[in-house]
Amino acid sequence: MNLKKEFNKNKPQDTPSVLASEEILADGRTNIIPAETKIEGTFRTFSEEWRLKAHEIIIKKAAAVAESSKGSCEVRIDRGYPVLINNAELTEKTKQFAIEFLGSENVVDLEMRMTAEDFAYFAQKIPSVFYRFGVGNKLKNITSNLHTSTFDIDEDSLRTATGLMAWIAINQF
Repeated sequence: MNLKKEFNKNKPQDTPSVLASEEILADGRTNIIPAETKIEGTFRTFSEEWRLKAHEIIIKKAAAVAESSKGSCEVRIDRGYPVLINNAELTEKTKQFAIEFLGSENVVDLEMRMTAEDFAYFAQKIPSVFYRFGVGNKLKNITSNLHTSTFDIDEDSLRTATGLMAWIAINQF
């Protein structure tokens, strides 16, 4: 049985997930089977319950593959960041405050994203809203994505972003 089938059989419906192999290291040659292989990857999902179940499946499947080849394996899973969940009520209020401050043409709903974010730890403790504030400017040719070597910001956006945060804080209470 392959890992993809096992995941699909156990994964809750409508729960987006990504399992990515990012690095495979095997010190072998064209005609030599390596004594050891290391695989590193990432698993992301929007459900903590499913994430724990998926970790169990990964460990079980890795052991089964190793045993079938008369080998052994060690699986180490770093849990990483938890799923970031915005509080629905607070998100709607924050969106309305943003529309008041920025205008409805400047506030857009984004699709769910598989990004990892340490803000998720805060959101586990208190009702929270994580939003993205655009800092690019096509007219100034500032268009690179975050986490790229060419990332830059339109520094004028800092004033607007700070103003928005103050507006949200003042209107929240």
